[in-house]
Amino acid sequence: MSGGPPKALQSTGPHSLRDMPHPLAGSSSEEAVGGDSTPSPDLLMARSFGDKDLILPNGGTPAGTSSPASSSSLLNRLQLDDDIDGETRDLFVTVDDPKKHVCTMETYITYRITTKSTRVEFDLPEYSVRRRYQDFDWLRSKLEDSQPTHLIPPLPEKFVVKGVVDRFSEEFVETRRKALDKFLKRITDHPVLSFNEHFNIFLTAKDLNAHKKQGMALLTRVGESVKHVTGGYKLRSRPLEFAAVGDYLDTFALKLGTVDRIAQRIIKEEIEYLVELREYGPVYSTWSALEGELSEPLEGVSACIGNCSTALEELTDDMTEDFLPVLREYILYADSMKGVLKKRDQVQAEYESKLEAAALRNEDRPKVPADVEKCQDRMECFNADLKADMDRWQNNKRQDFRQLLLGMADKNIQYYEKCLMAWESIIPLLQERQETK
Repeated sequence: MSGGPPKALQSTGPHSLRDMPHPLAGSSSEEAVGGDSTPSPDLLMARSFGDKDLILPNGGTPAGTSSPASSSSLLNRLQLDDDIDGETRDLFVTVDDPKKHVCTMETYITYRITTKSTRVEFDLPEYSVRRRYQDFDWLRSKLEDSQPTHLIPPLPEKFVVKGVVDRFSEEFVETRRKALDKFLKRITDHPVLSFNEHFNIFLTAKDLNAHKKQGMALLTRVGESVKHVTGGYKLRSRPLEFAAVGDYLDTFALKLGTVDRIAQRIIKEEIEYLVELREYGPVYSTWSALEGELSEPLEGVSACIGNCSTALEELTDDMTEDFLPVLREYILYADSMKGVLKKRDQVQAEYESKLEAAALRNEDRPKVPADVEKCQDRMECFNADLKADMDRWQNNKRQDFRQLLLGMADKNIQYYEKCLMAWESIIPLLQERQETK
């Protein structure tokens, strides 16, 4: 950046990010702590929050290099898991095979993490390690420390999953396994997070405890220093684009929370209705023993109600296992995005406070101090990373909810078709009895 009089706060700048230091990053000798997180110039091309043509994640690049220069390599990258072309990816991660461990002091579940990759950062083409929930929590914490400008995918709730009581039950464990698998796949598909050194350690280290004992990352300390510097400074205002993001997230979380609560009530009522159906059907069966000509029709009604009960049970299971977890994930996603916005505000506050201090010290000097320029560069880099991640998140959200709503429609159609077929099956039987008379 060229020198000049102090200028007003900008949400993004016209300068290339290739030469810009990463937000909250230390000196070059200290960057190894968090891994290379310098964004590509392509991230500046991320469009505004409301634009539908979004920048999508690419396959990533090795640490120490920049991302591909062509934005075309980023387009249409993030698709539904079933549609992703495996030949375009170089990192695959799955979570499966949960196992219960009973120790003297505690009981816990571990999951097998299988990694296959052709990246040079991995010494072997395939790894298999076991991790428990707190290991995933450690990974997420490390990603937040070392990549403060990026949106880190949320983890499922640690202690409470609504509607589930026993955290060692098969249903609870499977729900959590799916959520943890989605968490790692989100990171794997991210062009920056997937190259983070802590992610590599999580996927490959046999003894993760040795790494977990290491001290706080440098970038965390730098982030805390920013909080200290800006502790007494009140932010003027967010740029309009980020203010719009904040407003959207508030409304989105509110609406999604309402949908979640109502959906849970519906499922609860369906389960209660299912209990009644299971008691209702056998009544017709026992009644049929008392009748002569009505015996067969009554047995048919009993079987029909039994089929409807089975269909309803399948529907409630699908809603509980597939619908509710997506709602919860995106509620947590909104909270994560709000957290990144607050970090961005801290960087902006630091820039504003330094800019004002520089203006008071150098009223007659046209040149902007180097520390102010550096701080502005960090803020602009933070803006670019956040915009790119928000675009990626919006695209991901559209894909997930399209799939979710299509699945919900299909499951409801199947349910009503099964009920219709069940009731239609007894009509010929009743008509036959009537014709016999």
